[in-house]
Amino acid sequence: MQSAEVDEFIYHECLIHPALLFHSNPKTVFVMGGGEGSAAREALRHKSIEEVVMCDIDQEVVNFCRRFLTVNRDAFCNKKLNLVINDAKAELEKRNEKYDIIVGDLADPVEGGPCYQLYTKSFYEKILKPKLNENGIFVTQAGPAGIFTHKEVFSSIYNTIRQVFKYVLAYTAHVPSFADTWGWVMASDQPFSIAAEEIDRRIAKRVDGELLYINGASFLSSATMNKTVYLSLLNETHVYTEEDARFIPGHGLANRL
Repeated sequence: MQSAEVDEFIYHECLIHPALLFHSNPKTVFVMGGGEGSAAREALRHKSIEEVVMCDIDQEVVNFCRRFLTVNRDAFCNKKLNLVINDAKAELEKRNEKYDIIVGDLADPVEGGPCYQLYTKSFYEKILKPKLNENGIFVTQAGPAGIFTHKEVFSSIYNTIRQVFKYVLAYTAHVPSFADTWGWVMASDQPFSIAAEEIDRRIAKRVDGELLYINGASFLSSATMNKTVYLSLLNETHVYTEEDARFIPGHGLANRL
């Protein structure tokens, strides 16, 4: 399952708002993936935003979501949205622009799938990070982060990003339609040091409308891992490379049948 209307706000608020709120004045956002339009929708709620580039490889998915996901209709029609159909790696690589925020709203890394190379150290280091402005922030979805599932890819994605950025923050939330706790990783070369009260002030000042899930206290709480997950993140040694990737078990096997 990619998304469910009843609770997609949890995933997309967690994906988008922390990075934009921790940035002092975000104006430009590049979304890798995000074809359904929900990540762009949330980013466009920030009053400071001047441009959101949404780069998805699947024209069919984008067309379907533009037609049937009425909740995102305004986002797809927004003049600040620059919709690009292309491979996100190739698109970032060829662009001269830099961005305040880069978002990884990508499919999970599955064997035989197109996305795992966008979780590798070389991609983060050589292609993505050079496209961030000074004080820029990168955030990505990072797969299941439950007590029994966090070692599938979450801990490895976190450790890989730690090799590239000075400050890395993992956080989680339960998404009922995913039947698990989900993880995100946010990274920058500037520290993440904002109190809950300041997060709430920034939400009130910067964001159009009410957020349904994120507030200052809940976000800081979401970045506190239980002991098992904390120790896994602390002790993880695997780093994603093109030659040594981890995949979500039980997916991506059809190509081998």
